[in-house]
Amino acid sequence: MAIYFYSNREKPYGCFSNFSAYGVMLDGVWWPTSEHYFQAQKFVGTPHADQIRQVKLPKDAARLGRQRTRPLRSDWEQVKDDVMRKAVLCKFETHADIRAVLLSTGNQDLVENAPGDYYWGSGQDGTGQNKLGKILMEVRDTLQSGDSN
Repeated sequence: MAIYFYSNREKPYGCFSNFSAYGVMLDGVWWPTSEHYFQAQKFVGTPHADQIRQVKLPKDAARLGRQRTRPLRSDWEQVKDDVMRKAVLCKFETHADIRAVLLSTGNQDLVENAPGDYYWGSGQDGTGQNKLGKILMEVRDTLQSGDSN
């Protein structure tokens, strides 16, 4: 049976959302959410990255990160999955409470039920790639095997 998640307000799996309020220390800097980190990495090495890090809400980080008036790094399509994997792993290594939630899912499929997202989520009709769900399952496997550090 699959576990579907989307909103960061849904219990108990809202913590799987990148908008959930679990900060991470990555690249020597504190990020309020994994969404802040992910969006900022599109502009790494520019003032845009720190501007995104400093906004209060993850929805604002997402909005800024999606603005194509900013100079998107040239290798983004090649590195975005690894950036997401790094952020998600760090989030669940850092916070024991949500690590326990992730591990409690055993070997069930995790699906981001994002109707408008056919890359990170399942899309409106379930044909999306569910990359976030797959990364969460990879992170779960890593944490189960004790290979994260």
